[in-house]
Amino acid sequence: MAKGVTPKSEDYSKWYTDVITKAELADYGPVKGTMVIRPYGYGIWESIRDAFDKRFKDTGHVNAYFPLFIPKSFLSKEAEHIEGFAKECAVVTHTRLKSTEDGKGIEVDPASKLEEEIIVRPTSETVIWSMYKKWINSYRDLPILINQWANVVRWEMRTRLFLRTSEFLWQEGHTAHATEAEAREETDRMLEVYREVLEDVLAVPVLTGKKSESEKFAGAIDTLCIEAMKGDKKALQAGTSHYLGQNFAKAFEVKFQNEENKEDYVYATSWGVSTRLVGALIMVHGDDKGLRLPPKVAPIQVVVIPIVRKDDDSSELMDYLHPLISKLKDSGVRVHVDDRPKMSPGFKFNEWEMKGVPIRLEVGARDMENGEVFTARRDTGEKFGLTLDAASVKIPELLDEIQNSLFNQALEFRAENTHTASTWDEFKSIVEKGGFIKCGWDGTAETENKIKAETKATIRCIPFDEDPSGINCIFSGNAAKHQVVFSKAY
Repeated sequence: MAKGVTPKSEDYSKWYTDVITKAELADYGPVKGTMVIRPYGYGIWESIRDAFDKRFKDTGHVNAYFPLFIPKSFLSKEAEHIEGFAKECAVVTHTRLKSTEDGKGIEVDPASKLEEEIIVRPTSETVIWSMYKKWINSYRDLPILINQWANVVRWEMRTRLFLRTSEFLWQEGHTAHATEAEAREETDRMLEVYREVLEDVLAVPVLTGKKSESEKFAGAIDTLCIEAMKGDKKALQAGTSHYLGQNFAKAFEVKFQNEENKEDYVYATSWGVSTRLVGALIMVHGDDKGLRLPPKVAPIQVVVIPIVRKDDDSSELMDYLHPLISKLKDSGVRVHVDDRPKMSPGFKFNEWEMKGVPIRLEVGARDMENGEVFTARRDTGEKFGLTLDAASVKIPELLDEIQNSLFNQALEFRAENTHTASTWDEFKSIVEKGGFIKCGWDGTAETENKIKAETKATIRCIPFDEDPSGINCIFSGNAAKHQVVFSKAY
């Protein structure tokens, strides 16, 4: 266990917060429910953001930016949509402050009250569709494939760093299409982008599937999702892709002339992931020593720690390391040399272990004499020597091994904690232990709600490869309409 970090087995929630603060990923903001993302944490988010952004652009999407403020009247146009966010909306009612009469404080200036109140965006469908109404006239204007990187505000009652905060960073894609088939194809395509980044970049295995009616996005016809299992065996919704049909187009009167010269409403999708993915990384890969970062998202992939004694010549050691560092950087490896004075090697080892840097290289006078570097892997804790010549070739290979190792460890953990239940008693017993539960569901909201009320487990997804034939509902005993995955979740 790292100094000051609560063991996972003792208090998982406290462990999670300890890792975030001690690894210097984030801190609590001055307003309750907000967070400050520190440089190291933001570096992880940048790696995640860049991986998504490249794929968005490769699939024909472009970035734009829409206002933070939304007229209150816009939200009333799509009733189901706003119902899902109504309790989380922050509302601007006045535009300025003034000094109090005694001159010792400030207060809201009543004269600055707005004629129409403004909502601080909880999501951007309404403001974006108000613009699409101006931009779309003909099938020649379609499709519109726009993504936005932004912040949103949802006034959460119970918050947790990265997983659920009142303000968070995310991307939201909003697309408009001429046909239902094109829109549904887009919904599927973006879910696959999400799956690819989670598994290939973040090394987080996910289940893909469809949300039940009660769990889908407010205003959507269908919501597709990726679901990950955390280290405490709970589920985390890691990303969603929504087929919106013509709901928003009808709410905002977004029509176009199709190729038959007939007027029709456009078809829409939206999709998004957020900084909660940083939380996912911590909870999937972290251990009692802190973070374990997949190399593809690690801001620093290799940290070099020169071990300089009082009488050692540090310049000689750096001259020795320079060719290796140059070769690694030339091959695209993100290398950092920790040559901070007045800090012991042990302190540095613990700090970088806490921050989850995949590979640590330690080099002292004896290593230099032997033509070696001492190597430590963060994922397994394995330590070994490498010759200086071999290191420049072997280290990039090790980074690939670590990436795959972390994914396989997470995949194995999920497999060990995924169960099939055929009776209600068996289901309840598994819920208590934690994990994913595959079982039959009769497809009714009544059954779904009763299961949630009794166990706090929810349907995480209806897998695309489900096969409900021959099985019964875990609760009602009726023939199953779907084979689903239940779990407790964040």
